[in-house]
Amino acid sequence: MNRGARHETWMRRALAMAAGSGDDVPVGAVVLDPTGAEVASAHNERELGVDPTAHAEIVAIRRAALAANDSHLDGYTLVVTLEPCTMCAGAITLARIGTVVFGAWEPKTGAVGSLWDVLRDRRLNHRPEVYPGVLEAECAALLRSFFR
Repeated sequence: MNRGARHETWMRRALAMAAGSGDDVPVGAVVLDPTGAEVASAHNERELGVDPTAHAEIVAIRRAALAANDSHLDGYTLVVTLEPCTMCAGAITLARIGTVVFGAWEPKTGAVGSLWDVLRDRRLNHRPEVYPGVLEAECAALLRSFFR
C-alpha cells in the first residue's frame, strides 16, 4: 500500500474517533508506532474533562507516550482530522513525533501552515514530516456539521 493510501486509511480511523466526541468539537487523532501499528487514539475531551488542554492530539500523544514508556516518540506518526494549534504543535515537537498527517486546515488557529508554521520552523530542534489535506473534504464536513 502506498503512502497516500495508508494516510487515508489512518485518517478514516481518526474520523471515526472524531465522530465519538459527543458534545465536544469533533476532532480525532491516532498515533502509530514506527511499524504502522496503532498505539493510541483519542478525540477532543475538553468538555468531558473540563480541561482546555485536552485536545485530541494532546490526549493521544499522552496515551502513546505511556504505551511506549517514553516521552520521545521518534519515528511515530500522528494523524489528526484538523490542523494542530500552537499548543498541539509544541507538544508534537517536544514529543519528537516523526510524521504528522492532518485533514482540514484551520485558518483561525492552525499552526502547521495556516496562521503559523511551528512544525517547520528551522529554529526548532525537531521538525517532523508534514502531510496536510488528507481527506480534507470529509474532515471539514464533520466540523461544519457540528457548528451548524
